[in-house]
Amino acid sequence: MKRRETARPAPALRDLAEELAAYARSCGADEAEVSVVDGYEFNVDVRKGRIEALIEAGSRSAGLRVIKDKKTAYASSSDLDRATLRRLIRNAVRRAELGNPDEFAGLAPPAKERIEPAPLSLYDPAIAALDSRTKIALARETERIALVDKRITNSYGATFATNEIRSVLALTNGFVGEYEQTYCGLGVGLQAGDTDHRVEDSWSSSKRHFKDLESPEEVARKAVERTVRQLDPRKIKTQNVPVIFEPTQTAWLLGFLFGCITGTAVYQKTTFLEGRLGQRIGNERVTVVDDALIPGALGSHPFDSDGLPCRRTVVIDKGVLQSYLCNYYAARKLGIESTGSADGSGVGPANFYLQPGPGAPTPEDIVAGTKTGLLLIRTLGHGLNSVTGDISRGAFGLWIEDGRIAYPVTEITIAGNLGRILETIEAVGRDLEFLGPITGPTVKVAEMTVAGQ
Repeated sequence: MKRRETARPAPALRDLAEELAAYARSCGADEAEVSVVDGYEFNVDVRKGRIEALIEAGSRSAGLRVIKDKKTAYASSSDLDRATLRRLIRNAVRRAELGNPDEFAGLAPPAKERIEPAPLSLYDPAIAALDSRTKIALARETERIALVDKRITNSYGATFATNEIRSVLALTNGFVGEYEQTYCGLGVGLQAGDTDHRVEDSWSSSKRHFKDLESPEEVARKAVERTVRQLDPRKIKTQNVPVIFEPTQTAWLLGFLFGCITGTAVYQKTTFLEGRLGQRIGNERVTVVDDALIPGALGSHPFDSDGLPCRRTVVIDKGVLQSYLCNYYAARKLGIESTGSADGSGVGPANFYLQPGPGAPTPEDIVAGTKTGLLLIRTLGHGLNSVTGDISRGAFGLWIEDGRIAYPVTEITIAGNLGRILETIEAVGRDLEFLGPITGPTVKVAEMTVAGQ
């Protein structure tokens, strides 16, 4: 397979976006927003050394929003032919005329500040330079190394993926912005044990820069360790004990928290944190930040889909709820300021994380300080209620006795309440890594219900 050409027709995309925004105004729109995306993706799935799926494709798309008399219409197309897009705009303006007015509809006023993309280090030319054979070999090598361990009995496959994206946003308020970003990811899923006692797990690494990606050896080693530690599980009785969240589990807990602190959830009254701004919702160990300006992080970007500059927002400061995360629409409805968190379809995270405090303990120290409890390593199911904060999920974990991992446990459910969890966090570890847009370190919660036999 030949390496693809890496030249990108940037000016053409920018010109197209600006032209379409102006055309929408000429068709009668009061305001318009045009986003144009040029992307290239590669994805290979390998199982038992054989390629099961291979995608290598470029794509372009345009998204349009027009506002007339406070009425909004949307349109999108993967065909960037100018005649096609102009027809879409004309139709969108006509559809907007048929809608219902919304007093909060409208573009955000242009901001004086601009964030330059270059310091954010979002694009890696080394990813564009990788050829297809190298990418396939990385997936194959990761799976091969993992299967060397005789305790591994099956593979769910290994995956290597890359993405290169150029985004342009043009608004009729005068804002025009663009930036390029890259992504690469490597992962493998494994199975261990015999027919009646099978266990499974996986590991993956995702980065913006190829040099930062974990090697096939590292990914395979972590996947094997995460899988085999679950062999020969035991059942336990229902009890209330401390629960330690591994970073992957802290991430889903924070994902639940994120859904509860968006401006959208607040004005829709679908969160237990509505009306809690300025109030204490956790203890002093809880500081949560959403930061779009961390160089090289997966959630970083210079501006949001409203054209507003992205920023660092302290959401919870030592237990006190300081800010909801809002796009311009939610901010207007709530009478507060946008946090630059618009993601095209609503409110999205940048790099949303729980911040370790001074002198944070290691994960090993946290386990050693737990006489009896559960180290939570995986959950499944839904069981999250944002209106009440209640949590109930099927779980897998490692039982702790006298400060040591004793044995794996299975067929359990963890139950608690997010509000109560934030109030009773006993330790926040020092092992924060930006593995995704929502992430966090190891966390110990004083008590949750672990339901077993």
